[in-house]
Order: sequence, then C-alpha cells, then structure tokens
Amino acid sequence: MVTSYRFDVPRLVIAAPSSGSGKTTVATGLMAAFSERGLAVSPHKAGPDYIDPGYHALATGRPGRNLDAFMCGPELIAPLFAHGAAGCDLAVVEGVMGLYDGAAGRGELASTAQVAKLLRAPVVLVVDASSQSRSVAALVHGFASFDPQVRLGGVILNKVGSDRHETMLREALEEAGMPVLGVLRRAPQVATPSRHLGLVPVAERHTDALASVSALAAQVRAGCDLDALMALARTAPPLDCEAWSPHRATPDPASPVLEERDPGQSPGSGAAPVIAVAGGPAFTFSYAEHTELLTAAGAEVVTFDPLRDEALPDGTTGLVIGGGFPEMYAPELSANEPLRAAVAAFAAAGGPVAAECAGLLYLGRSLDGKPMCGVLDADARMSDRLTLGYREAVAVTDSALARAGTRLRGHEFHRTVIEPGAGTSPAWGFTHPERRVEGFVQQGVHASYLHTHWAAEPSVARRFAEAAAARR
Repeated sequence: MVTSYRFDVPRLVIAAPSSGSGKTTVATGLMAAFSERGLAVSPHKAGPDYIDPGYHALATGRPGRNLDAFMCGPELIAPLFAHGAAGCDLAVVEGVMGLYDGAAGRGELASTAQVAKLLRAPVVLVVDASSQSRSVAALVHGFASFDPQVRLGGVILNKVGSDRHETMLREALEEAGMPVLGVLRRAPQVATPSRHLGLVPVAERHTDALASVSALAAQVRAGCDLDALMALARTAPPLDCEAWSPHRATPDPASPVLEERDPGQSPGSGAAPVIAVAGGPAFTFSYAEHTELLTAAGAEVVTFDPLRDEALPDGTTGLVIGGGFPEMYAPELSANEPLRAAVAAFAAAGGPVAAECAGLLYLGRSLDGKPMCGVLDADARMSDRLTLGYREAVAVTDSALARAGTRLRGHEFHRTVIEPGAGTSPAWGFTHPERRVEGFVQQGVHASYLHTHWAAEPSVARRFAEAAAARR
C-alpha cells in the first residue's frame, strides 16, 4: 500500500542576480512585515549560512532553518521544509548567492533555483537597480528564461534613486511583462553591520538587531505590495512529501541506555543524559535540527555561555561546541579560567565532545596568543585567507560522533588557521574538492573545522547521545 502525503503552505523564494543585491534586506523585511499582520511565518535560508537565519528568527519568532541540497541531499529539501513550515500561514525562503549559483562544478546543485524547483515555489527576484534603467528588462528576461522550470513571479527593485528612476524601471519591466512587486529606495539607516564572515550575528547585538528588523519591516511594508506577494505565494501547488521528523529520522537505540525524562524531573537528575551545548555571543552557529535530533535520541539538551558561565551545566555527560566567532572574544573566553578548566577536565575524563570550527579553536592551546582550554595540542590564529567551500568527507577514526567510514558532506567557512591542522588520529579525510586529512579525535573528543548537518546522517546524533548516556 502506498501512502500519499500532501503538504500545502503558501511560499515564496527570495532570490537575486548576485550576492549583495539585497536578498537579506527583503526577505527579513517581508518575514517581519507579514508577522506583524498576525501571520505565522516560517523562515528558511538556502545554503549553509548560520547568520541570516538568526535575523529571520528575530523577525518571525520561529527558528530560522536551512535548506542545503549539498549537505542534506535534494531529497531532504521538501521534507525539511515541511517540518519547519508545519502549521504556518506563509513560508519565506531566502536564497543564496545568485539565483543559479550553486556548488562549484556541480551544475545547479545547492543553488536557489534548485531549492525553488524542489519546493515548487514561485521566485521573487531582488534587483539592485542603482546603476541601470532600461537594461533591467534584459537582465530580468535572462533570469526568467534561463531555466523554464524556475517560475519567476515578479521583481522587487532595490536601491532605486528617485521617482524618475523608478518610472524608467517600471516602464522597462512592463514592456518585458514582468510584475514589479516592490520598490525600495536607498536606506542606509537600516543597514546591518558586517565583518569578515558576513553580518554580525543577532546574539552579539540583540537590541540593535531588533531595531534593524523593525526598520526593515517598515521599509518593506511601505515599498512592497504585500497583498500581491501573498497572492503569488498562494499559487504554489501542494508538495507531495512527508514532513521530516527527528523521531522517525533517529534510529532505534542500540542499547537501552536512553530513557524518557519525567516532566517533573530537573536536568541532571539521572533520567536522561545531559548534553551541554555552547551558546552566547561567541558560539552562535547551530542548526535547529541538531538539538531536535539529540532530544529525539533521549538526551536533555541544556545551553550554556562560555563567556559567562564558570561551570558546565549540572550533570553534563556530553558537550557540543559549535561554530561562531571566538576570535572576537578570545580575551573574554581566556579570562573565564574556571570554565576552561572544567572543559579540560571533562575531556580528560573521556567525556564525549563534538566541536566544530569555533569549538575546535576553543579546545586548542591558544587562540591569537590567548590561552584556551588546552584539550588539543594545537594553536590557532587569525589569517588573511578565507577558507570557504563545500567538502565531501569520510570519518577516518572511530569517535563518539561517527564510526570510521561514515560519509558526510559539509562546509568550511573561516579566516583562522590551526597548527597542526590534524592530530595523529584525524577526524575527517576530505575526498573532494581536495584530498587531505583534518581535525582531531582523542579519547571522547571529535574536533574539526567542518560544519555538518546531522539531518543528512541522523545516526551521528544517536551515537553521540548514547556516548553521553554511557557517562552517567
């Protein structure tokens, strides 16, 4: 018997001809403006970026979720989308780079266009019109006709200089038969600050970020036809897919070590393994599905802030230290000696630790000359070189996170270097686009620069939760 699933939610993909055109401005402003109307808006981001979803979450009050067809595979895009958008009135997906830009050398893979096709969603093209007039019609025509399976439903003109400029742009697009769904003037007062890896994360500027999101909502509300955009979103047909579920994705436990915690019991009471997840301004990079998978595997997930907390949460039996900007907070992280000592002691005792990028740097001896936890015999520093790109990897060494031979796709994004780059027992062997080993596995520690999305291989969450349970 074949079970049919149909998921129906109005949705839009916000794309652009290139990076820097204003996708984040428009997508975040739309999310906030529709939320202000009382709609439940589901925010999504194509690609691996952690920072934009933080602004999306601020705009909607819901977790910002990523849709990355390289890391998770095209077959998971619609199910992950349905999981995040369940019960919502509207979903807005912010694209990545230019509409047709994807994984290098892989055709449309991981492009915004591919995500739009997988979601059967209409696309709104955000065009930076600051240096063109009638040529905008040729540009938009090219994007609309390049792939007939991508449905371009209209454009939003950004950085328009004057009423006369707007008139010329509208006339050109009317000739091309392309609806103009919004016009935004230059508005530097709502610009959000950025640095070496993109926008400054919400957690580092929460009050100012709230003001920025509110200003973006006002700008979009004044310049865009929200009714027309909602009407376009409603033209998206139902998706034939079952929503992803962390409980269904996580395999049954290999051993009966994970138990349900009674709602009346406090964390660390012994009913479930306590997995402490680093948060706060220095460690802002995480995918919502990771916590959901750990919880589905029976763990109690508790967040702590390495900048402020001087001890790990009570009863901690597993430790996850994800990505972020420790280089911006090296003096403060170093000054928190009690927590550094607690992390070092936990690792020395064989406690399971999963560290990605920022977590790798934090576990080293030093970062830009400032003492860190000293778990790894390695030193890190800022560099002028940006390391960026998708990676195909295979686990080299058995660890608390993955069995040797486990294959995952991931992403590197950093301006730091760590020396040495790999321990005697490396974490990963990269098979594409270059062949090298990377990261560290020692006792219960798995530390690497590689960002991964556990929805692609849920067994790593189960394995880590079981390793944490075994420490109780």
